[in-house]
Amino acid sequence: MIEVLSFDLDGTLVDTGTEIAAAVNLTLRDFDRAPLAQAAIEALIGAGAHELMRRVLARVDAAQALDHAALMQRFEQHYAAQAGSTAQPYPDCVATLQRLRAAGLRLACVTNKEQRHAQRVLDATALAPYFELLIGGDTLAWKKPDARVLRHVVAVLGSRPAHAAHVGDSQTDLAAARNAGVADWAVPWGYNAGTPIAQARPTRLFDSFAAIAAAALAPSTVPPHRAAATH
Repeated sequence: MIEVLSFDLDGTLVDTGTEIAAAVNLTLRDFDRAPLAQAAIEALIGAGAHELMRRVLARVDAAQALDHAALMQRFEQHYAAQAGSTAQPYPDCVATLQRLRAAGLRLACVTNKEQRHAQRVLDATALAPYFELLIGGDTLAWKKPDARVLRHVVAVLGSRPAHAAHVGDSQTDLAAARNAGVADWAVPWGYNAGTPIAQARPTRLFDSFAAIAAAALAPSTVPPHRAAATH
């Protein structure tokens, strides 16, 4: 039975594509580069801000004239102003978190976004009260997919990996869960660098938050990461 359930943030709990794209394009404007379409930027999301900007740089800087560190610094400034401004929880996210908390599950939000930005998004979307623990990409000495991140979460919340699951939208999330020995659960509506998450073969792939709640609350004697896939 699941005791601890952790969720990725961007593309899993909330749609942040608009605000991330805005910060990217404001950064490109600062360096006299043409903006990218939001869909093109969303196809690059999935491995954290540094990797996002490396991918953006590869798209817009064929002459390799721009410095990644300078680009990243400016992006951080713009995203600090944008974080939480347009983020929206996905359908049934709030009702599901309410149901899970009412049932006694320990909930965490685990993201590679810097903790200060993640906190702003959770506050702006009124999701913060549902989580006992927030782990950002700069909270610990490691970040996803390092096994120690989710093992830390499980230990802090008083459980064991066999009774925990992590829900995400990217290969980074699946690898983090598998490395830590917790159940690797996924949703198909987020950002995975433009690749369907089903191709990474998550143990369970859910098409709704309600289905996640049903699985998390179902009593079982089978370790959750060995349960049959749900599609």
